[in-house]
Amino acid sequence: MTYIDTVLQERLKEFYEKSRRLTILTGAGLSADSGIPTFRDKDGFWTIGSVNYMPEEMGTYEMFLRKPLEVWRWFLYRFNICLKALPNTGHFAITELEDLFADRFRLITQNVDGLHFKAHSSKERTFLIHGTLENARCGNECSSELYPYPQIPIEKDQELTSAQIELLKCPKCGNYLRPHVLWFDERYNEKYFKLDSSMRVAKETGLLLIVGTSGATTLPQRIVESVLSRQGIIVDINPNENYFSGLALKKKNGYWLKGKSSDVLPEFVHFFRTLMTQ
Repeated sequence: MTYIDTVLQERLKEFYEKSRRLTILTGAGLSADSGIPTFRDKDGFWTIGSVNYMPEEMGTYEMFLRKPLEVWRWFLYRFNICLKALPNTGHFAITELEDLFADRFRLITQNVDGLHFKAHSSKERTFLIHGTLENARCGNECSSELYPYPQIPIEKDQELTSAQIELLKCPKCGNYLRPHVLWFDERYNEKYFKLDSSMRVAKETGLLLIVGTSGATTLPQRIVESVLSRQGIIVDINPNENYFSGLALKKKNGYWLKGKSSDVLPEFVHFFRTLMTQ
């Protein structure tokens, strides 16, 4: 199936001839083919005693303050799923696009699973706006130092041992570490989540590929709106209708390619590689 029609091909050629950036914004849908469950998947829910907690409750600083070990059990379980996962065709296509565009390329990702780096995306051109499960930091903010994520294999119903609990404590102050991720009750900032840097990238972006994100959080929305306000092209790649697909269809510079990222992204690689060799 061909996703890039002749109209979009012409727009892509126009973009290529200019000096603005290609930026890719990715979300959880990109990693679906790698077996990573989303927060809203059945593996996102967590049972404590007889109570089922929603992801929006577990993934919060407020819950961490009340039940730090339960929050850690949930994140350690998810981390071990991510640790076993491998990049899919979509991840590798993004790496190929970075190779083609070099410093005209930027990657902004909401994903914390580390699969972009397993596919060899460069850390210099990648902005982790929701943090990463590769690191932890002091939950009491005694410093801003990032530590390696605790390597604790855990099954869903497994309790933590006293030795494992010690691995979850800050080396400096002894309080619990926390996963280095943006929780539902926290705000974006530049220090940890590249707020200002991402908005600067948006201003320079001539083509934004939106991959596997529904637009439920504010910074991705602001990035897309900034690109559109400067006559940039947005292409939403998603099999399901969402906020960004609706926005794209309302704009003359917007396109919705209804398909899986593993199918659509290789077409962009082929198109630009052919264009660059002409």
